[in-house]
Amino acid sequence: MAGHIPVLLKESIELLMIKEGNTVVDATFGGGGHTVGILESESTCVVTGVDRDNEAAQRALEIKKKYPGRFSFLNMKFSELCVPTKIDAILFDFGISSFQIDDASRGFSFTHDGPLDMRMSSSTANTAPFLSANNISALEVVNTYSESDLSDIIYNYGNEKKARKIAKNIIKQRRLYKIDTTFKLKSVIDNVFGNKKVSKIENATRTFQAIRIYVNDELYEISNVLSRIPELVKDGGRIVTISFHSLEDRIVKLWQKNNNVNIKPINNKVIKPSRDEIRSNPRSRSAVMRGFIYNE
Repeated sequence: MAGHIPVLLKESIELLMIKEGNTVVDATFGGGGHTVGILESESTCVVTGVDRDNEAAQRALEIKKKYPGRFSFLNMKFSELCVPTKIDAILFDFGISSFQIDDASRGFSFTHDGPLDMRMSSSTANTAPFLSANNISALEVVNTYSESDLSDIIYNYGNEKKARKIAKNIIKQRRLYKIDTTFKLKSVIDNVFGNKKVSKIENATRTFQAIRIYVNDELYEISNVLSRIPELVKDGGRIVTISFHSLEDRIVKLWQKNNNVNIKPINNKVIKPSRDEIRSNPRSRSAVMRGFIYNE
């Protein structure tokens, strides 16, 4: 798929170990790169792609045409996934897709100026433990939430040490003007750091990540779907997860630890992208992959 490079594609297919006639779910369809790789790995396997993003549904149409009878698409959150019969394997590539990052109109990235939004779908509902929201956007979070709530979000979901100062500056600046674009929010954050880059990552990275995770309820989604593995995956079926930050990976590790009788690791050490992959796709640099076998 143009503009999209699937992370750890070869390695994920190896862990999934697709066999003749297998049924597979790509629970985070995104640009469809992993789906195509799976379809091409075994000519008789059947794949279902899942994504809450309406634009992903449009991209899925191309794959339906290319692989008639072997691919279907469900436009929903992966936590809502239901299957008529249990599947052989499921892949999770957590986080945000390149298409969402690169589309300025979606308001995810501070590298492109656009309206502050960050919703992965128009039907996002938030069930975060310390706050409640319904179809909330980043615009509403930044411009209406209290200083303490903003600080909690930025610290808990971004691990940002300057969370309190950033929240305080957001409140200060939004009294003067509406913070309604990604560049405006980035400017407010940069101001806290004295407009100097203090680490390898951009100053705004953790705050943008935190707000995005909150808006889309991403951690709840992961916990929820993993708890439903017994109703989705066959005995002996495989689960592969690709995480991009410690919060995601921590949920995966805790899930396996709490279910160690039924969920057995395939790889004892996490699998990370090679230097060559990171060189060709810098966004893969923080990815860590884990594989598991489910036993009833």
